[in-house]
Amino acid sequence: MATKPAVKSRYASRNDDKVFSKEERAAVAATARERRSSAGRSPEQERAEGVRDLQDSLARMPADDRAMGERIHEIVTRAAPALVAKTYYGMPAYATEGKNGKVLAFFKPKSKFKVRYSTFGFQPDAKLDDGVMWPTEFAVIELTPAVEARIAELITKAAG
Repeated sequence: MATKPAVKSRYASRNDDKVFSKEERAAVAATARERRSSAGRSPEQERAEGVRDLQDSLARMPADDRAMGERIHEIVTRAAPALVAKTYYGMPAYATEGKNGKVLAFFKPKSKFKVRYSTFGFQPDAKLDDGVMWPTEFAVIELTPAVEARIAELITKAAG
């Protein structure tokens, strides 16, 4: 009696070739959860639940990333209070208000992708245009007064 060969899932090869790291796959899964959970929220719910999601994201970080993320959150909310706190691929982020609110900025902790520094980055809708070339993501090793002032300046400009 012949046995049937095992049939591989059509998705098995996606995991075999390791195109995406475990951390990258987790980030994509996080954004899918974020989109499902935000569907149908009122603007008030969006703002309140966004802050809660952001705080939950910070709580899961190692102490050094959490401290930096919490401080960046304070800087952003003071400099651009109209932005809505939320998560973006599981990371703290800040978006415009409204049904089609666009993420303008995000904090990527170094622990997320196991790299040597955290970053504070901006999406294309951020109004940071400066000539024909400008940076959109900044490595942050330490939050000095000068770095904090620069973050406040950039988020104010991005929120336009």
